[in-house]
Amino acid sequence: MRYPRLFTPLDLGHTTLPNRILMGSMHTGLEDKASDYDKLAVYFAERARGGVGLMVTGGIAPSIEGWLKPFGGRLSMPWHVARHRKLTSAVHAEGGRICMQILHAGRYGYHPLSVAPSKIKSPITPFTPRALSSRGVERSIRDFVNCARLAQEAGYDGVEVMGSEGYLINQFLAERSNRRNDAWGGDATRRMRLPLEIVRRTREAVGRDFIIIYRLSMLDLVDGGQDWSEIVTLAKGIESAGASIINTGIGWHEARIPTIVTSVPRAGFAWVTRKLKGEVSIPLIATNRINMPEVAERILVEGEADMVSMARPLLADPEWVRKAQTDRSDRINTCIACNQACLDHVFKNRRASCMVNPRACHETERRIEATAARKRIAVIGAGPAGMACASTLAERGHSVTLIDRAPMIGGQFNYAKRIPGKEEFEETLRYFRHRLQDLGVELQLGQTADLASLQMGGYDEVVIATGITPRHVHFAGSDDPRVLSYLDVLAHDKPVGARVAIIGAGGIGFDIAEFLVEHAPSPATDVHRWTREWGVDMHLDTRSGLLPPQPEAPARQIWLLQRSKGRLGARLNKTTGWVHRTTLKAKRVAMLGDVGYERFDHQGLHITVAGKAQILPVDNVVICAGQEPNRKLADALIAAGIKTHVIGGADVAAELDAKRAIAQGTQLATSL
Repeated sequence: MRYPRLFTPLDLGHTTLPNRILMGSMHTGLEDKASDYDKLAVYFAERARGGVGLMVTGGIAPSIEGWLKPFGGRLSMPWHVARHRKLTSAVHAEGGRICMQILHAGRYGYHPLSVAPSKIKSPITPFTPRALSSRGVERSIRDFVNCARLAQEAGYDGVEVMGSEGYLINQFLAERSNRRNDAWGGDATRRMRLPLEIVRRTREAVGRDFIIIYRLSMLDLVDGGQDWSEIVTLAKGIESAGASIINTGIGWHEARIPTIVTSVPRAGFAWVTRKLKGEVSIPLIATNRINMPEVAERILVEGEADMVSMARPLLADPEWVRKAQTDRSDRINTCIACNQACLDHVFKNRRASCMVNPRACHETERRIEATAARKRIAVIGAGPAGMACASTLAERGHSVTLIDRAPMIGGQFNYAKRIPGKEEFEETLRYFRHRLQDLGVELQLGQTADLASLQMGGYDEVVIATGITPRHVHFAGSDDPRVLSYLDVLAHDKPVGARVAIIGAGGIGFDIAEFLVEHAPSPATDVHRWTREWGVDMHLDTRSGLLPPQPEAPARQIWLLQRSKGRLGARLNKTTGWVHRTTLKAKRVAMLGDVGYERFDHQGLHITVAGKAQILPVDNVVICAGQEPNRKLADALIAAGIKTHVIGGADVAAELDAKRAIAQGTQLATSL
């Protein structure tokens, strides 16, 4: 076995887990309605069948006050138990184990009934919480205990008490949000009384043969957070109070340091868990950006933790554990930490899914079933849409030929993987290379498909996934060889000078800016460089682990320009856009809106900003001003009467969208 430590059982005393893999808590949007629990049961059962040692549900509130949002998931009344039994029965039928996370949102609650230790509004919600009275604190403790007791009645193997990420318990622990001067606040001992009482009373209520995981905020990453000595003291108290395992929590949701996006190095916070090793004797779980078996194995072998937590990687591939266990890790559909279909969906009150696995959380609706009528199908274009469509068609039993004029599969992913912090995109290409091969898809690479060749091929249907062509911006001098497209830079490695203007501030413009401003290899590949750039204290000598950021000098001087008024990058993804903007600001990238493009000559790029003339003394201009659908072949096929389907960028090219492309390709394939 390639990963012996990962698959060593973990003895908790009253029970033994079969491996060291925890499927961490992640809200899916299915927890909030009783009618969705059948779907949620299928979702968890599929991952239990895949071999996960222990899993944790999304956060379930112990009271109405603790809701994440109005009418969110809650377990506080006896009649709530039945829906939860659907989950536990489904998981146990597959031989799995499951804990329920108890999460009280505190001031993060997105509703007017929210409560907190003090009347201090969070920067990420519009509601000011009501400060809990002493009686209210006691009631909240009873709510946690009652919730755990009901979870036990529902058949859960344990609970996880959510004490991190800036939710209620974490709010009591930090001076930032706890300004009380009573039995529940004032000094560190009183601030940590709440979690100790919750764990102690919960253990008394559920007995010894029930798992209690405590999610401990080991690194707050916000001003006014906890000191490391306080965290160690709390961890010891949590162990004495009766916890079975301590899980690692990193950062508050309002922290301005990224913790899980793709630009965070793999296992970028395992060093925090290692620092707590030896301070307590119960198992410790490392978390954040652990996405492949070799990463998890290294953490365990080097003694950084006793167990590893992965949430999104098991969203991406429910068979992750079985593949690792049977020496098929090269077949894992790796989580690339893009957040586009998981966290971005949840924060928009949409059901979560996964960019690289659009079946996730839609298992009951997006079934991949064997076809009753085998067809010969040609898929033209081996980008994300084409790869997803071709592989799903072949999985269903169709005879599939995938044709692309490029010498390799991947399309725009081959350029995306070159962007600093997006190196993980290569994992998706590796996955599809093996998947297409295993499913017997005929690859015709380096070949241009045309109407005549497709007519001669005798295909029953043709899928067009030919992608996009970059849109050009016309101004005097735009035909100068120093004016480049983003494909000139990423695909053809044309030389770029020390001073560059980028026209277009959408996702591609931001990517090109990062590509040109960062030094290779990127900080995403080196945890020491990354923590230095973002201001994270790896020695934990400072409160909350915060230091002044020390960004590396930019590789080039960049101007990022957009024609429209307003903030640049306003349409970037909700959970990652702020990271890109912060990165470019740290690299002193000038961001200008309301720009008019006049001409490019020996002086540079002549522009107007809000009507005022400027000259940018640049060596090159890079055009990132959108794309046009490349559907010439599709139009010819349709005109010739050939049954044709158009997906991906060839269908809609407003902004490159791999999430939509992969989902569209998969959904089309399930219907043919």
